[in-house]
Amino acid sequence: MSPALSIYCSQLRSLPRLALGRHMVGPACLQRGYRGASPPDSGKDMLEIPLPPWQERPDEPLETKRARLLYESRKRGMLENCILLSLFAKENLNRMSEQQLNLYDRLINEPSNDWDIYYWATEAKPPPAEFENDVMAMLQEFAKNKKKEQRLRQPDLEYLFEPPH
Repeated sequence: MSPALSIYCSQLRSLPRLALGRHMVGPACLQRGYRGASPPDSGKDMLEIPLPPWQERPDEPLETKRARLLYESRKRGMLENCILLSLFAKENLNRMSEQQLNLYDRLINEPSNDWDIYYWATEAKPPPAEFENDVMAMLQEFAKNKKKEQRLRQPDLEYLFEPPH
């Protein structure tokens, strides 16, 4: 085994449980970052870019928060989440309490890997304890699509201008 591979393997063994992947889920924290292939001319095998930690916005007005969360639900890193989260946001954001909006904000913005959110929502993987809450339950129930709706694209935004029902 090469010295570099030996060091890499010892570093892997020293990581806490569930630490392999793009983020680290430990008992107390969720590290955000991107880990992927680096450019060939960099001389490195892997590129790691830390992301700033997610921060709650306690002074943000509720309507501003709803508008931001609607936008962030539509503009994801993968089409599956763009569709799932934008439809979920259309159906649920306007009736969520402030606490639920904060939980949803954390859910869609703290994890750095959109696939994790998708797997948790579709119950392919269990969510970490810090994301097991009523908003996750609502999202998981929505993802089951019990009404068998066609969910092939994001909703048009005209509904924002319709009078409330």
